[in-house]
Amino acid sequence: MLLYVSDVFARHNTGSHPECIQRITRLNQLLSERGWLQQATCPEWQEVTDAAVHRVHDECYIKQLQAWCSQGAGRIEADTVVSHGSWQAARMAAGAAVDAVRRVAQGQDKRAFCAIRPPGHHALQKGPMGFCLLNNVAVAANSAIEQGLARVMIVDWDVHHGNGTQDAFYDDGKIGFFSIHRSPFYPGTGDSDETGTGAGLGATLNVPVPFGITVDEFLGKFQEGVEQLAEKLRPELILISAGFDAHTLDPVGGLCLEEADFGRLTKIVCEVAESHSQGRIVSLLEGGYHLDKMPASVLEHLQSLN
Repeated sequence: MLLYVSDVFARHNTGSHPECIQRITRLNQLLSERGWLQQATCPEWQEVTDAAVHRVHDECYIKQLQAWCSQGAGRIEADTVVSHGSWQAARMAAGAAVDAVRRVAQGQDKRAFCAIRPPGHHALQKGPMGFCLLNNVAVAANSAIEQGLARVMIVDWDVHHGNGTQDAFYDDGKIGFFSIHRSPFYPGTGDSDETGTGAGLGATLNVPVPFGITVDEFLGKFQEGVEQLAEKLRPELILISAGFDAHTLDPVGGLCLEEADFGRLTKIVCEVAESHSQGRIVSLLEGGYHLDKMPASVLEHLQSLN
């Protein structure tokens, strides 16, 4: 398995914000202690190119984001903070996603996990949102099409709906989007009747779930939805927006999941990938804000992904 880790993500300094440096330092420490940095292939990679970013984000926004970061502007949106190191961290995060897609598409490995921050699935074409600066998974999906893949499926199990990702591909039938998320909840999107438009009609599938859902109900709805969209789309690559804030103890989100349940989610995606995409999966870290439970949940994810 390919594993993308770097100290550069600690340069995105958000202070006491929930999406803090300690998220990645705690995760990297646990990955090291459990031998993942030794047993996985840890590639070196470059920052994302301007061309790749501009396929997802407006050029004026990118220039403004760079300026905010160079100024260490602090809070740039209701929930989003930047520092002097945020520009490099964001570009390296998106660059990891693109590099992982390239290597998996070329057959260097079937699976990759990118331990990156800042997260990305709320980032919009023209602005930041919800802790997110660049939409890493959207950049990765476009990159996969550039690599020559015909169809890509994004699976988002973050507790919050990935509104930025959905917006990026709502009318694009080549890139499908499945999301299971708590509802009603931030950001207020992701109703079941949001199914795409134009060429993308039917390529978006949202499964909003209530706070009181049980684990078995959640897993059942997840499996049904992933299998349904995969059967329709027949993807050649699956991307996971792997948020771990549906954990029952997460301080920002929270649903019904324990650490082991993220391994169960992963196994479902792996089975679908074996049927449709030659087993090819690239997973990207999104949310998850409990500083012990998120890293432990990632370990369960990796054990099932490997």
